[in-house]
Parts: sequence; structure tokens; C-alpha cells
Amino acid sequence: MSLESDILPASFGRRSTGELACEGTPLSAIAKAHGTPLYLYSARAIREAYQAFSSALPAQSTQICYAVKANPTLGILDLLAREGAGFDIVSEGELFRVLKAGGQAARCVFSGVGKRDHEIVEALKLGVGCINVESADELHRLSALASGLQRVAPVSIRINPDIDSLTHPYISTGLKENKFGVPVEQALGVYQLAQSLPGLKVLGVDCHIGSQITSLSPFLDTTDRVLAFVDELSAAGISIDHIDLGGGLGICYHDETPPSAGALLKSVASRVAAWASARNRPPPKLVFEFGRAIVGRAGVLLTEVVFLKPGDTKNFAIIDAGMNDLLRPSLYEAWHEVFAVKLDSREPQRQWDLVGPVCESGDWLARDRGLSLSQGDLLVLASAGAYGCSMASNYNSRPRPAEVLVEQDGTHRVIRLRESLDDLIRGETV
Repeated sequence: MSLESDILPASFGRRSTGELACEGTPLSAIAKAHGTPLYLYSARAIREAYQAFSSALPAQSTQICYAVKANPTLGILDLLAREGAGFDIVSEGELFRVLKAGGQAARCVFSGVGKRDHEIVEALKLGVGCINVESADELHRLSALASGLQRVAPVSIRINPDIDSLTHPYISTGLKENKFGVPVEQALGVYQLAQSLPGLKVLGVDCHIGSQITSLSPFLDTTDRVLAFVDELSAAGISIDHIDLGGGLGICYHDETPPSAGALLKSVASRVAAWASARNRPPPKLVFEFGRAIVGRAGVLLTEVVFLKPGDTKNFAIIDAGMNDLLRPSLYEAWHEVFAVKLDSREPQRQWDLVGPVCESGDWLARDRGLSLSQGDLLVLASAGAYGCSMASNYNSRPRPAEVLVEQDGTHRVIRLRESLDDLIRGETV
């Protein structure tokens, strides 16, 4: 098991009683006030993670966008909008959320391979800063829609550089076998098409190779590949204002050692500056789209042990959180560290599988963890701030959990109410 201090941000810690707290507020008190399962986030941890990116490079030459899909809850979007973040969106719904939370459409980049006509029209009407186009077909559609509205669509074309991000295949997006982007060998022709179509203005080059990347080399390889492509564009008489290198920086779930935000951004900027200097031109603006690295470590899933089922070959701890609340373990076999809220040495430590109440054998959240457990114990699954509640569902007709944000002074507030049974059937008819 990793040390708590390696996994949890500084806003979490043990009180003198041995109880785990966030900003000094015991997690048991928060669980008593709001019930379990419960997603709990540290506002300080989110701010500090964002600021590590925003302070790494000059603001005038960089735009840090938060990838909304990582966690789209309004309270978190509001917090980041107040910090000055831009936003990476992949649907009209995410744009709607950003605007409701106080974000600006002009500071949004609209990504995604399958934008529908109504989504494109809404983005154009609201003045989205850039639309990242992923196919020639999408260019034709965007041109027609923009011309019909008598508007000019700001576009960047996402290229697929065929770079291995060395991550889980489900979250790798930069290889030829992935659905994302235009193959780099075809990209020049697509840019030339964009130049020829009405209603479009080419602003930049976009690229994103995957998520949970824990080394610098894939990012630097991608930077080199994109800069080489910008040279091709220049030779063809096409100039760009910005390079969007996506996001994907990983966090520590177990024993990973990802580079820091500053190390990543400064390494990329240095590579770009050297390239620009060699060509006697100013470096393009850099755009990044980070999600997990901003909110991942800031959140935990708080859950209670319902029953214990020790056995001959497996010991099962049945908890009140299930795969519908946290899908990542079932979907990716992802690891989340498990920590007891209260340390209890009265029970012997055993190896436990933490399983939920959902009627699926795939409903597990952690396997073979050494824990001292009793019925009614509270546990936290760490590093659950990204792709946790955002991927939650109502499978087995289970209401989704509440979400609580803890401020630096220890006060906490609900930023998403726990769903009721009436919420489960809202919109349905008999």
C-alpha cells in the first residue's frame, strides 16, 4: 500500500485521534451530515493543481483549459472559472455547464469526433474560441453551417501523430488505430481544404495522444511531430497562431511518478522556443487541456462497510458504493488506494476484496487490500476526483451519490444533491 501522503493532497490528513480529515474536518462528520456513498473534494487541492499549470508559463503565451469531461459539476467549474481557466468541451451540454458556472465561451475549445449540427450552431452563436475539427467531412459541414449563419468559424484541425502514449488502450487517442484526429500524412490536404472553404478561419493545430501519461517522452515526441507538421504548413503558405497539445498528464494512483505540471509545460515550451528561434519567428501560443491532473487527486469516494463475508479463498467486504458510482475499476481494472477513516487495531488485518451491491460479478472497487475492517467502518477510495462521479450511472436503479466541496477553512457544502427515487423516474411515463 502506498503512503497516504503520497496519494492524498496536503488538505487531507490524520487528526491527533488518528481519524482522517479534510482541512481539519473529520470525514466521519461529513459522512454523518450527508450520508454515503459520497464524493468529497478539496477546493484547495483543485486550486493548487490548476495554479501549478497556470503559473508555469507566461499567461499571454499560454492558455490552460480544464477538460470538463473529467468532472463537470457546476461547483468545480465555478471554482476554476474564478481562477481564470479556459475549458475544453466535447458537447453542447458541457458548454451549457461552463456558461452556467460563469465560464466564457470565448475561452472554450470545442473538441470531439461527432459534433451534431445543433451543437455546432450553438457553439458558433455563442462565440466559442476554437472548434477542433477531426475530419474532412466535419470541415465541409462546419463550413456550410457557418456560412448559413453568416459567421466565420475559428478552427483548428486535430492531427493524429501515431504516438504511443504508453497508457491503457481505452484512453490512448494518438495511434493510427484510434478514432481521433486526421492521420498526420493526410493532414496537409485537410488544411488546404480548410483554406479553400468559405466561413472558416484556420487558427491552429490540435493534438491529444491520451490520458494518464506518466512520463515526459510521449509529450516531447508529440511536440516534435507537431512542430515538424507546422513546418509543412509553412512551406505550403499556411500560418497558424497556436498549437494545442491537449492534456493527458497522469496522477499517482498507486506507485506512478508522473512529471510535475511545471516540468511538463516548461519542457514543451523550451522545445517550441528553440524551434521558433531556429526559424527566426515568434513562438506560437500554446494551449493545453488538462482534466485528471487538476481534479483527480483532489477527490475521494467516501463509503461504508455494509457486511463482511470472510471465506476460504476470498474475503469480501461489501460496501455501499458500487460500480455505478465508480466505474473505473470495472472498466479499466483501475487501482484506487483504500484508506480507513478511523484506524482500528482491534481487528486483525486481512486481505479483502471491496465489492458493491450491484448485481454483477464485475462490481468491485478494489481487490486484495490489506485492511483491518469491521461492519460500519468508513473507507475512502482515493484519487477519485476525475472520471468518478462524471461516469456514474443509475444502473440497478441506484441514485447517484451527493458531491461535497470542502473549503480551506474546513467548511463544506453540497455541490450536487444526492438523487432521490423520484429523480430516477423523472421524465419517464407509463
